[in-house]
Amino acid sequence: MNTKPVKKGRGRPPKRSGETRIAYLDVRLDLVEKQAFKDAADVAGIPLSHWVRERLRNAARRELQEAGKPVAFVKSVAQFLKEAEDVES
Repeated sequence: MNTKPVKKGRGRPPKRSGETRIAYLDVRLDLVEKQAFKDAADVAGIPLSHWVRERLRNAARRELQEAGKPVAFVKSVAQFLKEAEDVES
């Protein structure tokens, strides 16, 4: 019987279906702005795209809440509790 060990693929495992991001936002920057953002992301110890997304989400949430508008990416308490309930059952 000839059994070869199964080679593991390189890189990170694929994300589950609901975890992938499909939308892109193109932003034009000066080179010095991009470098400053990259430096800040390095200080925070996270990838640049994560740093930018986190900062934009915080700014959007703050501005929309101040204007009394709903924030599309913030779940309501009811949604959060329903999802937690679904996971437990």
